[in-house]
Amino acid sequence: MPASTQITTAVITFGPIALPAPDRGQDLHIRVSAPATGHDLPVILMAHGFAKSLRDYAPLVDFWTANGFAVIQPTFLDSATLGLAPTDPRTPDIWKHRVADMKRILDHLDQIEDTVPQFKGRLDRARIAAVGHSYGGQTVGMLLGARVIGADGTVGEDMSDPRIKAGVLLSTTGLGGEFLTPFAAEHFSFMTPSFTEMTTPTLVFAGDKDDSPLSTRGPDWFTDVYKLSPGATALVTLFGGEHLLGGITGYGVTDTTDESPARVAAVQELSTAYLRSALYDKDTAWPEATRAFADSPDLQGLIEQK
Repeated sequence: MPASTQITTAVITFGPIALPAPDRGQDLHIRVSAPATGHDLPVILMAHGFAKSLRDYAPLVDFWTANGFAVIQPTFLDSATLGLAPTDPRTPDIWKHRVADMKRILDHLDQIEDTVPQFKGRLDRARIAAVGHSYGGQTVGMLLGARVIGADGTVGEDMSDPRIKAGVLLSTTGLGGEFLTPFAAEHFSFMTPSFTEMTTPTLVFAGDKDDSPLSTRGPDWFTDVYKLSPGATALVTLFGGEHLLGGITGYGVTDTTDESPARVAAVQELSTAYLRSALYDKDTAWPEATRAFADSPDLQGLIEQK
């Protein structure tokens, strides 16, 4: 059904849950949120942006859970809450650890359900989606099939996960090489993606005012994944949207430079509708939501579809 703007559903949130990760150097902490009632709940894995944590993105998590999803949020090694030193030997490979963390969550769904009896037997293992913002978008892109191009120009290993059936990428970085600033090229070698192999159904969000200091291009850099990926079936370009798309990382957060409840609502409603239609055959939430979005008297952006 189309997403409702009213958040009235009772939700259970539990965390942190520690998942063993010996190859990571420390346990992976996650938080799980889900409606208090209902069964066969579709699952969203939420990958946070640089320095964020499992505590962030409440406006999205609250909306998704109110509309019937269970949401699992990890804290990655780059989180400011962990204080990992730049000289830590894990730092250059954090992008790989992020992908491994997301897969680790799926590997430990039984443990997660055993830890929280209220979730026992209620997660739909056949309907799993992943959503990522910024650095988290790069993480999720890898799980959906994107790859990293090596220094020698060869396309890197396939790190996708077939358990993830659909994705949403929010403010996700585009092509590397000549389009990276010198700083980005030096410090973020993984920002040289190949999107050709990304075939999982995906919705892309970009802000038309998102002018990244990591790229020599303008806001259209964030549309590369839509243009170049066969799996990215829709692009939402939000008018006036900057990197936080109106404030998706939290309520009243101070780092939002384009605060807009209407823009956040567009992300909430369209992401929910897309995932419902991607995960459930014959579900009409996405076409209904796109029509409502286009017909709104307060138009927040444009939707392109392949």
